[in-house]
Amino acid sequence: MGAQRAMGRRGIRPSERDATLLALVDRLAGRLRAAHRVCATVMLRMRFADFSRATRSQTLPRPTSRTPTILSTARGLLAAMTPTIDRRGLTLLGITLANLSEGPHQLTLPFDRSTALDLTLDEIRDRYGAESITRAVLLGRSRDMAMPLLPD
Repeated sequence: MGAQRAMGRRGIRPSERDATLLALVDRLAGRLRAAHRVCATVMLRMRFADFSRATRSQTLPRPTSRTPTILSTARGLLAAMTPTIDRRGLTLLGITLANLSEGPHQLTLPFDRSTALDLTLDEIRDRYGAESITRAVLLGRSRDMAMPLLPD
């Protein structure tokens, strides 16, 4: 399960990269929960200004559908690539969630309340539309990331 966003040929600030990453992860984590699945691997895809590509991935200790866990992993992968991005320019950023599984999975202690926040945001978006609620860092940014989805 994945999503990507073309960044254009212009230079992009680190705050814009992070906001794009957040929007991609937020959307994918919602799709993951809607499909009643969890992922074990987070992959970061990049295309540079010279049209070369790079992919980095990290396998999580436990499968998850939690937005904060997926986002922190993706941010770590992106931070490790920052020197390369600064040197070569970034024209595409993508996230793929892999090693998907469905059904119940083993919960870990302590139980985290941020899952309730993710589920509440998903319910609001389902009921009132994708643009009814967003994260503050995404306010005023283009919402052209929605793509038609094939059924699972």
